Amino acid sequence: MAKYAAAIDQGTTSTRFMVFDHEGRVVCFDQKEHEQIFPKPGWVEHDPMEIWERTQSVIRGALSKGNIDPKDIAAVGITNQRETAVVWDKTTGKPLYNAIVWQDTRTDTIINEFAKDGGQDRFREKVGLPLATYFSGPKVKWILDNVDGARAAADRGDAVFGNIDTWVLWNLTGGVNGGKHYTDVTNASRTMLMDLKTLDWDEEIMKIMGIPRSMLPEIHSCSEVYGEAVGALAGVPVAGILGDQQAATVGQTCFGVGEAKNTYGTGCFMILNTGEEMVPSKSGLLTTLCYKMGDAKPVYALEGSIAITGALVQWLRDNLGMISNSAEVEALAGTVQDNGGIYFVPAFSGLFAPYWKSSARGAIVGLTRYVNRGHIARAVLEATAWQTREVLDAMEKDSGVTLKALKVDGGMVFNNTLMQFQSDVLGVPVIRPVVAETTALGAAYAAGLATGFWANLDDLRQNWQVDHTWEPKMDETARDEQYKMWKKAVTRTFDWVE
Repeated sequence: MAKYAAAIDQGTTSTRFMVFDHEGRVVCFDQKEHEQIFPKPGWVEHDPMEIWERTQSVIRGALSKGNIDPKDIAAVGITNQRETAVVWDKTTGKPLYNAIVWQDTRTDTIINEFAKDGGQDRFREKVGLPLATYFSGPKVKWILDNVDGARAAADRGDAVFGNIDTWVLWNLTGGVNGGKHYTDVTNASRTMLMDLKTLDWDEEIMKIMGIPRSMLPEIHSCSEVYGEAVGALAGVPVAGILGDQQAATVGQTCFGVGEAKNTYGTGCFMILNTGEEMVPSKSGLLTTLCYKMGDAKPVYALEGSIAITGALVQWLRDNLGMISNSAEVEALAGTVQDNGGIYFVPAFSGLFAPYWKSSARGAIVGLTRYVNRGHIARAVLEATAWQTREVLDAMEKDSGVTLKALKVDGGMVFNNTLMQFQSDVLGVPVIRPVVAETTALGAAYAAGLATGFWANLDDLRQNWQVDHTWEPKMDETARDEQYKMWKKAVTRTFDWVE
């Protein structure tokens, strides 16, 4: 009888392998960062070979730390940074170019070209997404148009594409020796190529983008056996795939209509479960797949995506050298009482939800001689909370659901200053679960459901427990005044790039 379910969590800055027991508790894990490559302003890349090497390394590392026999693992799931595009040669297993990361803005010209016919919402009815540099389909077009030999390899049927889930699955199940070229509905819904109703690739959009169908992975549910792993996990069924934010939604057991979670990672992502109904957004949100478990009907969601939150703390650390590790930001912010009148809008890759302005760029506004490092650190944390507030407003407008509480997860939820401020600006309780690494947990849940390690969704609900709740303390007048200033600051970033 298997004792564990496991997950590969391939994120924007690092890769983790985590092993969970039946109660959803972490048994062991290993984690490694990978290089962030910035060839030009606005360009962000990763080396897919490095990511695969790191993936194998953390699998071995976690198994060794926990002294785990792979035979005791019921199944492994994959969760991943979404919208990051890899194109590789299926005959050699080598990428044709670096992975183009979700934050990358180089497809701006392609997006503007597409928008000339039908505007920013040209494909929204079918795919639930606005035209934006965020999504992976246009990145594939860029590779085909700009990388020597890529178009010819695609025409021959040798070049294949996937978000990172597909790249990891293909390698994990054998690579050039029979690796599975699959994706799941959540990742497919972030390419701008999948029809939300049919859950299949859309011929018309593929044609417009010039992407041959032979490049695209087969679309599957989030919870089924796709194949068996080779290597350190040899023989373990690979049985779950969820894009990272959808995985966190499953890990938070947001299975009821109107339940929402916010993940605080490199960016911030709020997802609201809308059930079997697709809710088209009129307020700048994305209509996306929440999950599809095996043969069950698909469940949809509204999502607000914010590009830069935790990445802003890393920027403070790596680019400005103001702190030596990310955890220090809270102590630095604690040296001052407030933000000193400054607001930091981190539109480094343009603005995502609810604005979708790729021509915006970051700004610190309200600077005076009074402002010091502490105020900047506080403004960095507050930026995450204000951006989340804007997304929540849009969500309530679109769905008609008033949020009663917000479930939170991800690395930044251990920053008490931020979580208290988040509760203050939303005016609702903010709840952190015992297992805050819900992204990996969600992928493990999907894999464990497919193999009978967990019987049903109720099994998973029983695992969810509250670790800490923050209640709002700010008075309404102060909240409204500061929110007004935040919105004013945001307008200062618009149309910076001509």
